[in-house]
Amino acid sequence: MIIFHNTRCSKSRETLTILKENNCDVEIRDYLNVPPSKKEIKEILAMLKVKPIDIVRKTESLFLENYKGKKITDAKWIEILSKHPILIERPIVIDGNKAVIGRPPKLVIDFIKKKRVSKKLAE
Repeated sequence: MIIFHNTRCSKSRETLTILKENNCDVEIRDYLNVPPSKKEIKEILAMLKVKPIDIVRKTESLFLENYKGKKITDAKWIEILSKHPILIERPIVIDGNKAVIGRPPKLVIDFIKKKRVSKKLAE
């Protein structure tokens, strides 16, 4: 599993704790310092089955000052998110070809349970 993590975010820290408590093998991605590429953002959006605007943090001052109320295409949002990762909702947990936004962190618990059920069914 990979977590797009921000150590200053309480929800991100809570989600990481949940993953560790559930013995998940986790790679921590400090996405603010290692921003995802446009290709990675497209892949994450496909896994989440959402549009770019759905993962934008609409309370960030950068959003409020520069993007609120503007009509922006999906392609442009992907470019913006790649350049300004602070605007990406967090935490995002990725497992193979599936992903979940850990808001609230309980969603990650459900994500882990589904993975375990799928794994048992495959055995």
